[in-house]
Amino acid sequence: MKRRYGISMGVSPREPLSRTAELARAIDERGFEALWFIDFQLGMKDVYAAMNLAALSTDNVLIGAGVTNLVTRHPTVTANATAALDELSGGRAVLGLGAGWSAVLGAGGAPSKLAELRSGIDEFRQLFSGEPCDLYGSQVRLATATRQIPIYLAVSQPAMLQLAAQTCDGVVLMGAADPEFCAWQLEFIHQGLAAAGRDRSELTVDLFVTMSTDDDRQTALDDVRAWAVSQAATFHPWKRMPTAWERFRPEFERAADAYGLVDHLSLQAEHKHIVSDEFVTSVALAGDRDTCVERIRELWQLDIDRITFALLSGGREQRLAQLADDLIANVEAGGEG
Repeated sequence: MKRRYGISMGVSPREPLSRTAELARAIDERGFEALWFIDFQLGMKDVYAAMNLAALSTDNVLIGAGVTNLVTRHPTVTANATAALDELSGGRAVLGLGAGWSAVLGAGGAPSKLAELRSGIDEFRQLFSGEPCDLYGSQVRLATATRQIPIYLAVSQPAMLQLAAQTCDGVVLMGAADPEFCAWQLEFIHQGLAAAGRDRSELTVDLFVTMSTDDDRQTALDDVRAWAVSQAATFHPWKRMPTAWERFRPEFERAADAYGLVDHLSLQAEHKHIVSDEFVTSVALAGDRDTCVERIRELWQLDIDRITFALLSGGREQRLAQLADDLIANVEAGGEG
């Protein structure tokens, strides 16, 4: 079976939006299956402008927000915008939804609770039906709806993993590019499927991975360190995690105290030296080519359907070429493991 790959990216304030079309075309031509755009209104250019440009510049790749939320935009607004994306792309839109973090906090809101997400998923299903539905205290109908656009939920913790497995078309599996960590998460996905009486084939599991490859290990580590700090900050409130990760709790606390919202994912972030090299190499893929290829092969031994790589800023065309022509090519040359 052919392995499936995706790309996740944001359009930084320093990048012209016009470059989005060029990059999307290159991603599509290289055979990536999905293209996800970060929705962070304070740190990235508008996600819908970027997605619509990508839709008009590509033929095959799936396109979606990776991920949006229920707070910064009302579900009716998101549903209508996603329907427009679906029209422009010829039926290639997907909706990535999450509890919200940087985008929500930046708007003075709070991340959605589990029950709110469950309700929100149901609301999107009703809106995408195109039929009249009783929502928000009245009867509403999304006039632009033409189909049930697939809904993916971004998840990392047990209850969210189970919710996605029970209710969604796909899972954006976030947290770490660590096989042991991912295997722990997948157990909760399997539990959710079983509880809902769903077959595994009804759910697409898309593992999001942040990676940097360089012959100089320290250069690769520093390239992903700011992202690793943002992850460490999100881990701080977790009540449950794999036993092997308990040793990082002091780093999670330091990251939560030092994390700067304005520098979210920035390669120049001042907070990025808070976490250890050991944590960075656990949460991200960083090192020389052989190291990264071997870890990707290990990840493919898990019960996942797609691996999506974050296309970091700074020489994106070069990063894309390295990923597709060198790393993925070498992973595939190794067979099924």
